[in-house]
Amino acid sequence: RSCSFTGFGTVQSRKVAKSLSRSSVRSRMALKPPKAYSSLQKGALIWDPKPLQVKRIFEALKKGLNEHLEAHQAELDYLSGRHKDTKRNSRLAFYYDLDKQIRSVERYIRKLEFHISKVEELYEAYCIQCRLRDGATNMKQAFSLSPATKASRESLLELYRNVQECTEDMCFIEGALEVHLGEFHVKMKGLVGFARLCPGDQYEVFVRLGRQKWRLKGKIETDDSQTWDEEEKIFIPNLHEKFEIKVTELRGLATVLVGVVTCDSISFFSTKPQAIVVDITELGTIKLQLEVLW
Repeated sequence: RSCSFTGFGTVQSRKVAKSLSRSSVRSRMALKPPKAYSSLQKGALIWDPKPLQVKRIFEALKKGLNEHLEAHQAELDYLSGRHKDTKRNSRLAFYYDLDKQIRSVERYIRKLEFHISKVEELYEAYCIQCRLRDGATNMKQAFSLSPATKASRESLLELYRNVQECTEDMCFIEGALEVHLGEFHVKMKGLVGFARLCPGDQYEVFVRLGRQKWRLKGKIETDDSQTWDEEEKIFIPNLHEKFEIKVTELRGLATVLVGVVTCDSISFFSTKPQAIVVDITELGTIKLQLEVLW
């Protein structure tokens, strides 16, 4: 089965929401269907949760959010120190300007703290449903090996429903967690090919993340500089998909495939821009340089 998680208006998503409301754990969470990004609204949710991948993304996301929190806390401490010095020196205009900056940073810190607590809450609920599903699956296997009776068949049917409900709930929480992943701003920095790149050569780079696509064309100029028709693209992170990068060389009406690679986004959840150098060819004779800002 599949359904769009982004709209949450289908019959299946209403069933999941109803199931969530029955659970005491998620009733305390007060989960609401998250507003989805428009770029994802054509996607389909496959009912196949991947707990190990979700754990990797959660740990990277939490680490990145904590880095942001520490950086802004350090900024707040610095501004607070200047604020005290300025108050003693009675420079009112500068004092009030610092006061505005401090209030702004304090608001952002509170937003970050809420964001972190929400992500932790979602992941905790996800782990609970994962353990419930594993328990129901193990019991279902045990009952399937026992003698077939009316009671065992009824138990198997109930366990099957429990597994299905936990699976749907996990997928719902994955969708809710995905909305909290932020954005990746990907910048094109150019190709590196040493002797492989010659003036006049034209290339096409195709970047895909799930259903999100970025196609751009570039040309090697006579001074060895490069011009590209686009320089930046925003991608919405995905729990299950990797970046797929395909580079082709344009030769008149013909195209020659240079290489296809995949790139995991797990390291992109960082406060600092990440410089990415990807080997497009097996021998690394042509590389693609990207910069990712989260």
